[in-house]
Amino acid sequence: MATEKVFPMTQAGKEKLEQELEYLKSVKRKEVVERIKIARSFGDLSENSEYDSAKEEQAFVEGRITTLENMIRNAKIIQEEEIAGDIVGLGRSVTFVELPDGDEETYTIVGSAEADPFEGKISNDSPIAKSLIGRTVGDEVTVQTPGGEMNVRIVSIK
Repeated sequence: MATEKVFPMTQAGKEKLEQELEYLKSVKRKEVVERIKIARSFGDLSENSEYDSAKEEQAFVEGRITTLENMIRNAKIIQEEEIAGDIVGLGRSVTFVELPDGDEETYTIVGSAEADPFEGKISNDSPIAKSLIGRTVGDEVTVQTPGGEMNVRIVSIK
């Protein structure tokens, strides 16, 4: 039997997924069912774009519910005390500066389930995180990115 993928995440990340799941089950699912009912009332389903659209949305919502349930069921909560405070790891915020004279950037390393680059949360599977995990303040690291190599120096870890 295949082993299910484990989703490392913070407690806050798990709670966010649980909230999204609850919303999809209690609100969004009902909205989609209502859209389907209304679209059916328009008549011939073979030429009914509203019905097709509502059914596609229903498939997306049900797929997302299944995905979220799986992620929550297989969540591994990372406790802060599991990682030394002076080492980059999951759940830690790391500030680095691009060398030779780039701007400071700060990211929190989270599990892939809760990654959101727009909020400064990057996946532990991302090239930047993979290069930084296990490093300490002052380390200079070469990061392989889709745009090429980037050299950085770690400034702080929180």
